[in-house]
Amino acid sequence: MDHLVKGYCPGAQRPMPSGDGLVVRVRPFAGGLSQEQAVKLATLSERFGNGLIDLSARGNLQLRGVTPAGYPEILDVLARLGLLDENAEIESRRDIIVTPFDVLNDEVHSLAKSLSQALADAEGLTLPGKFGFAIDTGPSPVLQHASADIRLERSASGTLMLSADGAAVAKAVELEDAADQAVKLAHWFDKQRGNHRRMATLLSSGVPLPSDFAIARQQQRYVPTPGLMQEGALLGVAFGQLSSSVLAKLAALGPLRLTPWRMVLVEGLQRMPQISGLIHDPSDPLLRVVACSGAPACAQAHADTRALARQIAPKLGPQGFAHVSGCTKGCAHPIKAPLTIVATAQGFDLIEQGSARDLPKRRSLTGREVKSAL
Repeated sequence: MDHLVKGYCPGAQRPMPSGDGLVVRVRPFAGGLSQEQAVKLATLSERFGNGLIDLSARGNLQLRGVTPAGYPEILDVLARLGLLDENAEIESRRDIIVTPFDVLNDEVHSLAKSLSQALADAEGLTLPGKFGFAIDTGPSPVLQHASADIRLERSASGTLMLSADGAAVAKAVELEDAADQAVKLAHWFDKQRGNHRRMATLLSSGVPLPSDFAIARQQQRYVPTPGLMQEGALLGVAFGQLSSSVLAKLAALGPLRLTPWRMVLVEGLQRMPQISGLIHDPSDPLLRVVACSGAPACAQAHADTRALARQIAPKLGPQGFAHVSGCTKGCAHPIKAPLTIVATAQGFDLIEQGSARDLPKRRSLTGREVKSAL
């Protein structure tokens, strides 16, 4: 296996080299981890990595600093835990984010299982690396601000719908064939896309959806914040990174559900646990800023992004939000943000209402100039 290949998203079977070792991304099925799975992952991180674990923007978990010598044993343990796909190609297709909140009849898990299988069985489907799916079938959407291209949602009247990111309309589907319909839409995108890599950019170029997409979509109003939910306790993770010891403490409390918000839901809790290293307060300024690993953990980053993020977070205001990226890839927040700060070889660029790839309003600022500009 060639671990030095870049330009792709890491996986368990295709790890990515970074400044602190290999990054091994684990994609939990249906977004959940049992207590045993979470404890074993914490142990793997401690034994074969550097003890740091990332929660990705797509609800996945990444072991950092993994050594090549320890990597084969990690694969063996993941396979025994039921956390490994048949091969790397199937793993890369199974880019599915799942609502952490329960719906009737355990529908979410059923859809996640059938969509995973339909994607594994799809012949001739070649999707871009970051192309993904969302299962967001509660009464109202909670994942529309997370990165996904094809979504299963509900209409205001409760109808199960298939929708394309960037479109205001969707089509009704039945539970039994929802996964197949989602894969059919993925095939449609594959045939239409040309050089486009995401559904929203394809649609914005003027390519129309099939005519049976005609039902109005609901617009998301939910704002994720730490607190008690019907399902348990939702806890924030600063910059989406926690230690192996914190993961083990969470696992001792109950099964876990990962989210694309850099938050973890611990099932069944009726009180907020006070664990050092997690965010319990919904007004914590660190909830208003996203930052990638930055230098030196990432070899492609031009600055220590999290140091700057901690400094600017209190200046953003209660309604503010910023993304600090170590390079123009924007891995930590691939979609637009009110303020995006991108590190370059010449300094920091400021982008308003855009992503890390968009044109900056100001270029080559020092960290002090960035703070003064807010």
